[in-house]
Amino acid sequence: MLSGILIATGVVGAVGLFIGLFLGVAGIKFKVEVDEREEAVLEALPGNNCGGCGFAGCSNLASAIVKGEAAVNACPVGGEAVGKKIAAIMGVEEQASVRKVAFVACQGTCDKTTLDYEYTGIEDCRMLSFVPNGGAKTCDYGCLGFGSCVKVCPFDAIHVENGVAKVDRVACKACGKCVEACPKGLISLVPYDAKYLVACSSKDRGPVTMKGCSAGCIGCGLCEKNCPADAVKVKDFCAVIDPEKCEGCGICEQKCPKKAIVKEA
Repeated sequence: MLSGILIATGVVGAVGLFIGLFLGVAGIKFKVEVDEREEAVLEALPGNNCGGCGFAGCSNLASAIVKGEAAVNACPVGGEAVGKKIAAIMGVEEQASVRKVAFVACQGTCDKTTLDYEYTGIEDCRMLSFVPNGGAKTCDYGCLGFGSCVKVCPFDAIHVENGVAKVDRVACKACGKCVEACPKGLISLVPYDAKYLVACSSKDRGPVTMKGCSAGCIGCGLCEKNCPADAVKVKDFCAVIDPEKCEGCGICEQKCPKKAIVKEA
């Protein structure tokens, strides 16, 4: 009886020793060398794992930066401060970066728009592609107001106010989640210091736009004709401002009869 126990104990011990030695050798043989800079870069990143940089998470971005596959200032959340830290770790100069912020190109609030019908159903903008005209609002290009963008924002930087999504410029980190979530393509990342922006995305002719929204761009061209910097162009019946040319004079805002051009910065 005792000898049987001793034999069993010996066998278990031998097996354990063999497995331990095998794992030890395998660990050495198949060890993946990690660049110390990668760990340092990962430590410098904010750790939000929002994907705004185009990578699956902060660890993937850190690996890409070390391999030279991403810029040292690729993290939109960390901004310039994090970019400088990572540049120091990598021993390179930080590339010039432009701070960006999400912008919703729509002012179609409940008091400014008309409805074709009353909608009751799932409150998710992405689901409205299955209903007539893509939503109850007469304007086919306006914000649907059911907050798909709000649900995906990891920074609580966007909210629906009076039927239209509104971005908190201070809280926004330009991760781009809301841009991807908007089925109407109304949200874009714009330079934070852009002075004037067109808060409309309608591609309809003026009379059609006015039927659906009192704040929509009617493509009249007054902004384009009066801009001294040639920064405004009307394309597809909707004004577009080139932020690089815009001098911030405000004439376009003053001339717009529908107040579709708004001052942001």
